[in-house]
Amino acid sequence: MRPYARTGRGCRTSGGRPRGVGRGRAMIARRLLLGAGLAAPFVARAQGFPDRPIRYVSPFPPGATNDNVSRVMTRALGPRLGVPVVVENKAGAGGAVGARLVAEAKPDGYTLLNASAGNLTIAPHLSAVGYDPLRDLVPIASAGEAYSLVAVHPSVPVQTLPELIAFARRQPGFLNYSSAGIGSAGHLRGALLADEGRFEAVHVPFPGSAPAANSVVAGDCHLIIDPIAAPHVQSGRLRALATLGPDRWGAFPDLPTAAELGIGRTWPGSGWFGLFAPAGTPEPVVTRLNRDFNDSLEEAEVAAALRRFGLKPEPISPAELGQRVAADHAAIGASLRRLRIA
Repeated sequence: MRPYARTGRGCRTSGGRPRGVGRGRAMIARRLLLGAGLAAPFVARAQGFPDRPIRYVSPFPPGATNDNVSRVMTRALGPRLGVPVVVENKAGAGGAVGARLVAEAKPDGYTLLNASAGNLTIAPHLSAVGYDPLRDLVPIASAGEAYSLVAVHPSVPVQTLPELIAFARRQPGFLNYSSAGIGSAGHLRGALLADEGRFEAVHVPFPGSAPAANSVVAGDCHLIIDPIAAPHVQSGRLRALATLGPDRWGAFPDLPTAAELGIGRTWPGSGWFGLFAPAGTPEPVVTRLNRDFNDSLEEAEVAAALRRFGLKPEPISPAELGQRVAADHAAIGASLRRLRIA
């Protein structure tokens, strides 16, 4: 039998080219033309972006710090974009529910995520969240680094962070701390504080930072590490022991940072809030959103509001935000494994 004598779809015939090659090339050409035809209107829509309301997903409940930041930014972005920008609260799983919703949304710029650092750098290490923060979401802009307060209920007999550590060591397992949920920044920081201070503490997760803070105000929990504690400290309902952040928090200039007290200097990552879209969102849309978001941060009223919620406004590029997410994701993952949380 001569080689290639058998014929059939995709097989050679003797002395000739593979059968079906011409048909295959024609099919490929048709697909390319069809793809170009489908892409053209999508590109045109991206160039005309936006032309309808935008969903701005806050993955925490109303009253949480993430929600507060979302509402400040949507009020600023709406007039700049010329369309309504509407906050949608999709809480659950330490912010993972809302993050997954956005990761699975159509990549057209009309569904955005106001992510807290924990949604993308902590939660994915703790459970199957249904999204890859480094592949399924595209970074757009950052509202800035977030300060936090280490605060306790007034019944806890301590005035400083070193006193808290000494108190907790004397009563192993007595101290508990609340957070905005498993995988939140408050969860990780509480675990890091207990690890560095060499004491035991019980983590009590809540569906958001507002109820977590209320639990400490009520005396049901002892400790919280979250910017949401600020108004409760200012009203005297909680006692602040230290701040976490890049420097001293302007709202509490006399309060030392944990680093000044020799605590938390090597903790991985930092708190931040950032705007993200589904992977595949057109570059012109990302560029437009980044520009208007950063311009909004320059408004005195917007910057003042963000500072009240514990942020240090920081205009950065999508690439810079992406680098921050990747670095924090890796460093925090290593810490969670060391702490045997992940």
